[in-house]
Amino acid sequence: MKQQQQQQNKMTSHKVSHSRRVEVTELEQFLTEPPAGFSVEPLSGGGYRVHSDPERNLVLIDDCQSCRGTVVFHKSPGRSVKMQNLWEYTSTRKSLLSKWIYVLTSACRENCDKKSTDEFAVLKQYVVAIDGSDPLIKWQMERGLDWTISSVAGESYRVDIDLTEAVESWAAKNINVNTDDLMQDEPVWRDASFTLKYYSDALFDFPHWFGFSKRTFKLRLT
Repeated sequence: MKQQQQQQNKMTSHKVSHSRRVEVTELEQFLTEPPAGFSVEPLSGGGYRVHSDPERNLVLIDDCQSCRGTVVFHKSPGRSVKMQNLWEYTSTRKSLLSKWIYVLTSACRENCDKKSTDEFAVLKQYVVAIDGSDPLIKWQMERGLDWTISSVAGESYRVDIDLTEAVESWAAKNINVNTDDLMQDEPVWRDASFTLKYYSDALFDFPHWFGFSKRTFKLRLT
């Protein structure tokens, strides 16, 4: 009985985890069992192309590697969204406040390999979906975007939307470090964010040139 319970606990981190505001899925499972609004196309040379419904989903994931090969998220702008005019900003803002937002994050641990140049080793990759239409998420997003615009006074800017605390909150409830073979320690979450870059037509955009127009705000689940 005890062994059966341990096996069930171990499986919890491999399943899709849902809450009212967030869904988290291991990348490999996302590819084999895509959620509603997604389809996965195997490529002849190996790897996959992922298609999504743009009316309901905003996918902000760069091409990545999985154990099944390269994964291409079709028509995704990637983690960094560039905007060059008011129409593009308005369109992006509307999507952020009404659609499910998808990013790819990695659970990592400190790299013990002294030959590696990377400080952290990737344990697992997860697709994180945040419901932009959820009242709490929408309120935080609107407040963060409005604060960013008011603080940069019309010049070009970059704003990072940090989802780390939201992912950590999910992980605390869904990953058991005592039963998961890979998660022997509390993981460090990397790339749990996405970036908006707005380029104005100002002739002398000194604050942006010197890095004074960078902003960050966090999204939380509670």
